Amino acid sequence: MARVPSETAPLTSFRRGTMTFEVDDSGPRTGPLEGETVVLLHGFPADKECWVDVSARLQEQGLRTLAPEQRGYSPRARPRPRTAYKTSELVDDVVALLDAAGVEKAHVVGHDWGGAVAWTLAGAHPDRVASVTVLSTPHPAALSQAYRDPWQARHSAYMAWFQLPVLPELLFDRTMAPGLRRSSLPTAVADRYLAKMREPGRLSATIGWYRGMPFSRGSVHRCRVPATLVWGSRDPFLGRTAAELTERFVVADYRFVELDEGHWLPEVAPDACAEEIVRRVRSAVPGATGA
Repeated sequence: MARVPSETAPLTSFRRGTMTFEVDDSGPRTGPLEGETVVLLHGFPADKECWVDVSARLQEQGLRTLAPEQRGYSPRARPRPRTAYKTSELVDDVVALLDAAGVEKAHVVGHDWGGAVAWTLAGAHPDRVASVTVLSTPHPAALSQAYRDPWQARHSAYMAWFQLPVLPELLFDRTMAPGLRRSSLPTAVADRYLAKMREPGRLSATIGWYRGMPFSRGSVHRCRVPATLVWGSRDPFLGRTAAELTERFVVADYRFVELDEGHWLPEVAPDACAEEIVRRVRSAVPGATGA
């Protein structure tokens, strides 16, 4: 695994083609896991700041953390076509980050949509992924099978709504905004995410992840690297059926952790999330000890 010298200047951005992505690059610091890199992939409608509390705990263990502002979220990475948001493009953005950071192999962590990218990256590029820890999001193939469950089908119906042109954007203040404020997110965090969504171009670009779904079929492979799924039993979007089916799609060491929480795990349960990430990293690093 690539080790980054402490004197190397941290990344503030990286490029892929004509696009530029912002990134928070912190560490490595001295500690038992110094030299290992963790990539933190946010979901919708969050941003890279959702990882602040988690990454601080990871850095205490000596881990370097890379938290990018992903496609559609970074102001200079907002392509218009729906096909630009298919999963293979999102995965290749993370590979470009690893290349720019000089990291051969990273431990990848994702939440929500970032979790879908993490699972797909681990399946498509196991040579670049040392381990994967996903928060909330079941493996995409497990979620696809879980649509047969009436609960999951009902609670995923909003994805079809996002396929509509223009209307979700026009009704943003009547639909998404109240729902986010009623969720388990702290009010200040929900208000910050909503304020960012009102930036010119950001809402349509981030909904593009949903509109790119029809072009993403066939991009998912079984996970062949050590993996952990951390799932909240009170998640209103992603149910137990998909969470429990995920094990079928991991052909490596696998751990399932259930928390008494809702969907927004990085923001509301950073200690538990960081603990499981560190545990997974240690399991994948030769010679590492401790829980």
